[in-house]
Amino acid sequence: MNIRPSVPHTPWQTVTPHRCALGESPFWHPHEQMLYWLDIAGQQILRANIYMGTVETWAMPSEPGCMAPAERGGLVIALRHGVFRAPEWGGALQQLARLDYDPTTQRANDGKCDAQGRFWVGTVDETRSRKNAALFCLDGRAARGGAPQVSCQISPGAGMTTANGLAWSPDNRTLYWADTPSHTAWSWDFDAASGAMSRQRVFARFEPKPAGWQTAPDVAHNGGYAGRPDGAAVDSLGNYWVAMFEGRRVCQFAPDGTLLAEYPTPLQCPTMPCFGGEDLKTLYVTSASHHRSAAELAAFPLSGRVLSMRVAVPGLPVHFYQD
Repeated sequence: MNIRPSVPHTPWQTVTPHRCALGESPFWHPHEQMLYWLDIAGQQILRANIYMGTVETWAMPSEPGCMAPAERGGLVIALRHGVFRAPEWGGALQQLARLDYDPTTQRANDGKCDAQGRFWVGTVDETRSRKNAALFCLDGRAARGGAPQVSCQISPGAGMTTANGLAWSPDNRTLYWADTPSHTAWSWDFDAASGAMSRQRVFARFEPKPAGWQTAPDVAHNGGYAGRPDGAAVDSLGNYWVAMFEGRRVCQFAPDGTLLAEYPTPLQCPTMPCFGGEDLKTLYVTSASHHRSAAELAAFPLSGRVLSMRVAVPGLPVHFYQD
């Protein structure tokens, strides 16, 4: 697709000097008034008190792909080798489920909870050679501390490689999901009561990476590459905000797929946005430094950090896992 001219002078701020290898899955915890995110390659979960300027880290036994806060306290976390429940920060991990994939070549990736409190987890083929990514849904509402009901909502045979861009519309009637390597984000009709998805269609399609593309010294034009869709969030008007990996920008789309704006970032690889702050008008975005060249890291020294900017329209609050 054709990308419009960038919004100039985007006032990004650095949230914390902590650098992640692969920052992802940020959310604003409204009860704690803290920002959470994780470092997949660094195998840790982080949280920051934005007002005090402090950051806590929590080492994980394997790569965390995504997480969500839990209504009864703590977190639900998708690690490489299963989905776990943490009743409190730094506490013991209790395994909830093993997902049906091979952890030697696949792991959990993008995911979050829906408004009903079900935890959705997408997967990624780390070899990038097979289109076998899936999307799982864990429903713990009737578990009462036991194992949640697990269903596969998008099967490995659907032709996806890297699950990303998961989000829901404010009325819970539309589900968004992206496959990063195919440069495509889709939308489905969503039945909130059952969790069923139907009527898949293309929401946004992006131009592929130009042959021979490398990190371009031309910061303004990025070598003619707009990037590919990574993590996403939806605001209170239903606009879909998606981080464009290697594209140096966050794009904002209307519910009908119209590109409203793109916000350039001082990052080559932004990974996922979320809305936070007391009024949910602060947009946070995580980023990657893992496997990036020395030249790129020199050109983009904020790579791996969390940035923020103020926006006009508030986002949607994070959904909590229900068990």
